[in-house]
Amino acid sequence: MTKTIAVIAGDGIGPEIVGEAVKVLGKVAEKFGHDFTFNEKLVGGAAYDAFGDCLPDDTLAVCKSADAILLGAVGGPKWDALPGPQRPEKRALLTLRKELGLFANLRPAKVWPPLKGASPLKDEIIGEGLDLLVVRELTGGVYFGEHTRAADGQSALDKMPYSVAEIERIARVAFESARKRRRHVISVDKANVLETSRLWRETVQRLHDAEYPDVALEFMYVDNAAMQLVRAPSRFDVLLTENMFGDILSDEASQITGSIGMLPSASLRADGFGMYEPIHGSAPDIAGKGVANPLATILSAAMMLRHTFGLGEEADAVERAVGKVLESGVRTADLGGSASCAEIGAAVVAAL
Repeated sequence: MTKTIAVIAGDGIGPEIVGEAVKVLGKVAEKFGHDFTFNEKLVGGAAYDAFGDCLPDDTLAVCKSADAILLGAVGGPKWDALPGPQRPEKRALLTLRKELGLFANLRPAKVWPPLKGASPLKDEIIGEGLDLLVVRELTGGVYFGEHTRAADGQSALDKMPYSVAEIERIARVAFESARKRRRHVISVDKANVLETSRLWRETVQRLHDAEYPDVALEFMYVDNAAMQLVRAPSRFDVLLTENMFGDILSDEASQITGSIGMLPSASLRADGFGMYEPIHGSAPDIAGKGVANPLATILSAAMMLRHTFGLGEEADAVERAVGKVLESGVRTADLGGSASCAEIGAAVVAAL
């Protein structure tokens, strides 16, 4: 198989962690007889420093023409003073999602057996483990609604729009995913307060009854979901959520696993094209020190192999290699170890 991958490492620890994931993908290509071409471009603050734009036209064009995208992280304090629409998170990340139609964000979270002791939860709570999939709507809601501030600067307004069509398409992703897992969807909203959540709940219920009666469906307010994630995490299978709630809850789920450095993600559109990235940020405080955990990025690459390229065997091989490295006791600092980012990447390559 021949594929072109747009590599946009971004800011902070992005270049470090993406570099290790590229090495792993290179080893996969060598081992399984594929040909992966890596097309590297600047994005985020790094692109702004070089070109005065966090998402240059050339970077967007390369992303659109690629078979998949591997992203590191964008943003940092250095660019916080930029006007809102020009900040890396808005101009680069949100624009890429919108321009590429990446409406479905898949964020798996599980406790790897060797890392059970790294979870902050008590043994009696985490004992049954954690293996859930957050299915987050990615191109609607408050992040993409209208943002205004009054002329006198004393008030502001952020709109949170959703349409039936947007809700239906992400709900289908959740129900289809559940059919491949334990057939249980918990849909998160705030229907006791928000009109968009009431539309969300009505639409999800109608779609479930018409097309997915074989999948158990439960509704949960977002504040209760946050509580249940730390009280009884094993009850979750597929967690369906709108954009902002999913952003928050998936970060909470990551801490249950022991480190945010372990969680990958896929942002997909209907034809399977995707952008793959770790859920953590650019971590500017440790950038350049070589201590970042690259495993979330490596696992994101495994998701690319599975979801966009249809290479399930190769994806399994990468995930097994990560498991072997964890079982060996090699850890970065976020997991209580002292291994460098490069040492972890090399260990995964060796395990492959």
